[in-house]
Amino acid sequence: MRRERVMGWKGIVLAGGAGTRLHPVTLATSKQLLPIYNKPMIYYPISTLMLGGIRDILIVSTPTDLPRIRELLGDGHTIGVRFSYAEQAEPRGIAQVFLIGADFIGNDPVCLILGDNLFYGDTEFLRRTLSHKQGATVFGYPVKDPQRYGVVEIDRDGRAVTIEEKPANPRSHYAVPGLYCYDPEVVDIARGLRPSARNELEITDVNLAYLARNALRVNLLTRGMAWLDAGTPESLLEAGNFVATIEHRQGLQIGCLEEVAYRMEYIDAHQLERNAAMLGKSDYGQYLLQVLETSMV
Repeated sequence: MRRERVMGWKGIVLAGGAGTRLHPVTLATSKQLLPIYNKPMIYYPISTLMLGGIRDILIVSTPTDLPRIRELLGDGHTIGVRFSYAEQAEPRGIAQVFLIGADFIGNDPVCLILGDNLFYGDTEFLRRTLSHKQGATVFGYPVKDPQRYGVVEIDRDGRAVTIEEKPANPRSHYAVPGLYCYDPEVVDIARGLRPSARNELEITDVNLAYLARNALRVNLLTRGMAWLDAGTPESLLEAGNFVATIEHRQGLQIGCLEEVAYRMEYIDAHQLERNAAMLGKSDYGQYLLQVLETSMV
């Protein structure tokens, strides 16, 4: 499974917000530190970026939550990546992260993923997308209730026609998941945005700007892909049950950062063994030892 770093690409995980839909659970902790079954929620979006070949990752969160997230993740050296951190003092919209992370992005393309999103299935889907470094790429995922999401309408050739945020009358059943890939122009686009009626810089407006330039691609996620978000009590439970079912059935873990790092050859066997030792006799630590043992056979 060895994969080299995708040259030039940066990653951002937006792990901010107050998690109000999960209150009172999130009154004293970050939503992204809540467990989805046996791992912190933030492990899952990070693993998606890592599987895409991205190893330079900025974590954006609130001033209150950022120290706890930093304590969990550290600088990333134990899994062969580099974590940077930045504060989002107030939740002013998803697109604000491109202003917060402007220096981090620099002249590189960037992949943004929301901290409560989980993708499972085709481990190569993001890597294929990152072969395009010009313009923007969003994803389309079929849902039965598209009015709850940003919705993309595509033509017969698979090109984007319209993008609408939570439309009352959706023009398609393709929701836009919280995973977006942009060239460096996204920073200037974000700087030119006007706040919406809810006083936020909307990611849909960023996508509309690329659409106006005829520079927006849409990759449809296949039937074998699963996309879950975990922003409500119901969806958090659903995501946990999904992960538990797959892991119990297959004996393989989803979103295990150390395993991803090892199989992608971001770290070697000695580092994996050290990581397992730090986790003691937990099921997670024992799983890492199993990964190591089976790889040696």
